[in-house]
Amino acid sequence: MQLWPKSQTRRALAVAALILTAVAVVSVIFLANWSDRSTLQEWANIVQSIVVVLAIIVGGIFALFKLQAFRDFDPHLTITHKVTHRPIGDSYVHIDITAKLLNSSKVQVEIREGFFSLQRISPTTDTEIEGLFEEMVVRKEKRSLQWPTLYELRSDWDKGELTVEPGESHYESTEFIVSSDIESVIMYTYFSNPRFPLSSATPKGWAASTVYDISQNN
Repeated sequence: MQLWPKSQTRRALAVAALILTAVAVVSVIFLANWSDRSTLQEWANIVQSIVVVLAIIVGGIFALFKLQAFRDFDPHLTITHKVTHRPIGDSYVHIDITAKLLNSSKVQVEIREGFFSLQRISPTTDTEIEGLFEEMVVRKEKRSLQWPTLYELRSDWDKGELTVEPGESHYESTEFIVSSDIESVIMYTYFSNPRFPLSSATPKGWAASTVYDISQNN
């Protein structure tokens, strides 16, 4: 979260003070040269009301920015993984992954869509590696390499079915079975922001990825 810079705070206060001072000076000059005392009192009340309204507006704007220093109004999840595996049979490995979804914002987070993806890193053929090199050269934005996907499991929840309160966590688990020839995988999870669903043109949400070496965790 980006806080409001001190330089902008000082600038806002200076502008607010300038506005209030200008209103006060104009009011004094106007009132000093007004001869009709009854009308004078009416205008004095009007000017006073204007000054109060301006002060409330300026104070509200300042308070809005200061609130951002200690409260995040946007939903946000911090995702971490716990991964374990075990051999099953003679030729397969069972992988269990649990994603911890911590609500690290100050507002309730609703989850409507998400998916787990399991991608193979090793073994990888030279042809696949060369394709990844070409992808790295031509891409113009920061994103993960597109490793060969082994599985992708998607989940959907009805409105209000899955919510995470501020400071609390929710756990989502899934399982995969892969060949014992697989040495290293990357596990990727993504949960979409309900305001930007996966089906939208520009989906947004929260993601995490973990590289897991099966061969080194036996």
